[in-house]
Formats: sequence, structure tokens, C-alpha cells
Amino acid sequence: MTITPDITRLIAFYKSPLGHVARALVRKQIMEFAGDVGGKRVLGLGFATPYLRFTLERAERVLAFMPARQGASSWPREGPSVTTLCDPLEMPLTDAAIDLVVAVHAIEHVADAEELMRELWRISAPDARLIIVVPRRRGLWSSRDNTPFGYGKPFSRGQMERLLRDHSFEVEKCSDGLYFPPAQNGLLLKSAPFFERFGPLLGPMLAGVMTFSARKKLIPAIPRRKRAERFVRMPAFVPQTALQLPPDA
Repeated sequence: MTITPDITRLIAFYKSPLGHVARALVRKQIMEFAGDVGGKRVLGLGFATPYLRFTLERAERVLAFMPARQGASSWPREGPSVTTLCDPLEMPLTDAAIDLVVAVHAIEHVADAEELMRELWRISAPDARLIIVVPRRRGLWSSRDNTPFGYGKPFSRGQMERLLRDHSFEVEKCSDGLYFPPAQNGLLLKSAPFFERFGPLLGPMLAGVMTFSARKKLIPAIPRRKRAERFVRMPAFVPQTALQLPPDA
């Protein structure tokens, strides 16, 4: 069982100086991968709302699904909330309902990543795109628990590509990010653009996260598992006679 940071810790991280820098760098990659979202139906899964603001004015519809173990917060601040608390393995959506899925703090926290991929395939429309951000295995960010990327199961690039490919998603792009150490140090945070520019020259193992862009294939590689019917105990409704009050009551 993986440990999932709750909603208060996630919000506190993204309000911190380190969270502001990490969000700006990762959001840049997400926006490049997403392209034009005009008229699309967008779903943010996990805690993706810090990265979805660019979709609010252009997309046809924006939804944010947050897992029950994590908790949910209202978003956006201006206007009606689009967040929903749900089980990511049984999302309240019809088949082929979403054109773009952005999953952040999601894949690494579910108990069954394969079942989640099947559910993502189900809700994705034909030719839909899936953008996933996951902590890199053996990266500095995944080995420190002072950020949300230090919780859950980190992935190697090969593991993530195999998970996508085995569940009928064709990987289009992969980008590494967050090369600077995860510390709340002002001088270090100011140097973050320098790390992001020259970090790739030193090798991907220094990166903290990986961002994947994949497109849905029309034929599912693995069918969804059949869930066993659950026995739900219901109260017995036995007819009762009316209460008779004494004549002098």
C-alpha cells in the first residue's frame, strides 16, 4: 500500500517557493505536449489543478477528478468548482468522454496501475491524448519526502513506456524535468532555469520527473477485469401495525 499525501500537504507544497518553481517548469512541458486545447474535453486526474489553468478559457469542458484517499479542494477559485471526489478506477464518465487527460500525482499512488490504464482507455475518446507526469525512479526527487513527488511508486522510463504500450496507448513524446535539487533554498531556486537547461547534458538520471505524451489506439490490448458482484446487506423492511393510543391519551 502506497502512502498518498493528503490535499492539505499538496496545497501547502504548491504555495511554497519550491512548489511555485516546480509547477512553472512542469506546466511548461504539459502545455507544449497538450498543444491547442480549443473545443476539447479535458480531464485532470490526481492533483492536476495547478497545471490546468491554461485550459479553462479554451477547452469545451474541464473536469478535475481527485481520489478519495487524497481528498479534494474546490477549483478554480473564480467561478463554479469543477472538482469531483471519486475512485480513479471507476470514474463517473461514459465511454469515450474525454479528449485530453492530464494525470499528475495519480499513477504512482493507485494500488493497481494496470486497472487504471484500462479505465483511462475506456473514458478516452478515439485519438485522445494522455499526458502523465510521474517521479523518476532513482531520481533525487523520488528519494526525498519533502515534496509530493517523493511519495508513491516511482517509474523508470522503460516501465512507463511498457505500461502505456501494453494498454493501447502509443507513446509520442517523453521529456525529463526538475533537474535541480528539491530544497527550499532561494539561491538554488533562482538557479533552477540553469539546471533545466544544462541538466540534460549530464544525463536523464539527474531528472526528478518524467512527462509522457501518448495517444489512444482504437483496439484495447487488454480487456478490463470483471469485478465480482458485491453482497450489500440491506435492512429488512417488515410491515408494522399502527400505534394504538389509549382512549384517554
